[in-house]
Amino acid sequence: MRVTPTAIAHVLLIEPRVFGDARGFFLESYNEQVFADVTGLQLHFVQDNHSRSQRHVLRGMHFQAERPQGKLVRVVAGAVFDVVVDIRRDSPTYSKWVGVELSVDNQRQLWIPPGLAHGFLVLSESADFLYKTTEYYNPASERCLAWNDPLVAIDWPLGASQPLVSDKDAKGLGLDQL
Repeated sequence: MRVTPTAIAHVLLIEPRVFGDARGFFLESYNEQVFADVTGLQLHFVQDNHSRSQRHVLRGMHFQAERPQGKLVRVVAGAVFDVVVDIRRDSPTYSKWVGVELSVDNQRQLWIPPGLAHGFLVLSESADFLYKTTEYYNPASERCLAWNDPLVAIDWPLGASQPLVSDKDAKGLGLDQL
C-alpha cells in the first residue's frame, strides 16, 4: 500500500497493492493493521455506505457539524472526481480544496479526516461509490457547502455540462455563511 499526502494536511491518497492477471484482479481494500502501520492512524469505522449515481451527478459538499465523520472512500464501478474542502477555520489550508480521480481502473482510495467537506462528480456513465465512516450518519447535524462557492472555486471537470444536484445540495451555503 502506498500513501501520498495531499495539499491539505491529513488528507491521504491511498493506493492498495493490486494483483492482477488474465483472470482479473485481487486487492485488499482495507486491513486495519496495515492501514495503521502506513498512516499512523488508529481508526474505528462504524458504518459502510454505498451510493450509485449517473454521469454528471454531483454530490456534495457534505459534512456533519456535530460528531464529524472521517471517511475512507473508493469507487468500485466507474469513475468520479472526488473533492475535499478544508472548512476548519483554524487550519492553515482553510478554504483550500483537493481533487483526485478515483476509479475502478486506478483503485485509489482517499482518507478524509473529520471536519472537512466532501463531494464528488461522476465522470463515467455511472459510478458505485463506497465509503467507510468513523461516526454514524446524523441527519440533524448534516450541512452542505455550496459546490460552486466562488470563495472556494473548485475546478470541477464539467466542460459545458451542468451537474445534476439534489435540491438539498443546490441550497448549499457559501463558506462565509457556514
